[in-house]
Amino acid sequence: MITSSRNPLVQQLKKLGLSTQERRLQGLFLLEGTHGILEAIATAYPLQIVCCTVSWTEKYTEVYARLLEVVERIELVNEEVLTAIATTKSPDGIVAIAAMSNTNMPPIQTLGLGLESIQDPGNLGTLIRTSVAVGIDGIAVSKDSVDIYHPKILRATAGQWFRAKIAVTEDLTESVKRLKQNGVKAIATLADAGTIYWDYDFSQPTLILLGNEGQGLSADLRSLADEAIRIPLAPQVESLNVGVCGSILLYEALRQLRNQSEQNKEPTNYF
Repeated sequence: MITSSRNPLVQQLKKLGLSTQERRLQGLFLLEGTHGILEAIATAYPLQIVCCTVSWTEKYTEVYARLLEVVERIELVNEEVLTAIATTKSPDGIVAIAAMSNTNMPPIQTLGLGLESIQDPGNLGTLIRTSVAVGIDGIAVSKDSVDIYHPKILRATAGQWFRAKIAVTEDLTESVKRLKQNGVKAIATLADAGTIYWDYDFSQPTLILLGNEGQGLSADLRSLADEAIRIPLAPQVESLNVGVCGSILLYEALRQLRNQSEQNKEPTNYF
């Protein structure tokens, strides 16, 4: 059992939880909590090392038995060491590290998200979680956005991060151009757009573009949009949180697609 926070492995895990630079340097990220671990197992995402307390193994005997089958290295640690590793104040007894994935943007056949310079982990986590709930094809995230492996993002997705198809793109503008060449319509979310979001036809392959919390979409991405849409707001309201904005648009798209499937009496993956 590891009982010292000065242990080299403990120091490595602490760095992964605190530093984007360290995560990129090591090509690894820190996963915290039983729920996230369960989702990693359910999606067969490989975990390299797991650290857990004895009390956790006694509480989650079946999960622990499964980890013994699929993880090469499992280290028991005491409560103090687990707390030293975790980025939360009240960790539930388990953390793990896993390798970053190199995911390419999947083809957009129905619906996708293009996210530019999103800085708040909670916003990005909300968008990822909602995207998985709706069942979209994929998410393209600009490289200057918050690190998709940030612990707060992993927590905000409630484990759904492992089910999302996320690609960090070096040049989001070029990625959008390629999708447009393949018949995908790009729509910008602008406060002064003439079209209200429920009047847009989501039956065509669509990439929803969402911009930075403070600055919105860049001029380059606005110029690439085939159409601009807006969410109507009361006169005294200046804007919506980007996570809320994206969720509204995704569920409107889901509503339209579901209605279309019902009218055509076609089988659909949309609930």
